[in-house]
Amino acid sequence: MIAGRGPSPALVLALVRRLPDTSLTVALASGGREFFGWGQDRHLTADLYDAINANTRATGQWGRGKAPKIPPYPRPKKATAKRTDKRRPISVAEIYKRFTGR
Repeated sequence: MIAGRGPSPALVLALVRRLPDTSLTVALASGGREFFGWGQDRHLTADLYDAINANTRATGQWGRGKAPKIPPYPRPKKATAKRTDKRRPISVAEIYKRFTGR
């Protein structure tokens, strides 16, 4: 880094790419704060939970012939795009504004 100047764009990009998938920055880039903490492990756990429930419903012997309703694992909802055109990439400044609420 040069004195008096910020880090190079290449360094910032390299640092952002190394963030964990559960970070707030990755969540904001994925669609919003509701994705915070939702890394690969949590998505796999939710899929496993739903698969076990589907298997339970398919193989169970129910007394009255009606399988119980088992709710799916709660997942964050993706925000629907209000525009039909292609979305532009989110800049680091915009992510910071969303993070700080400014």
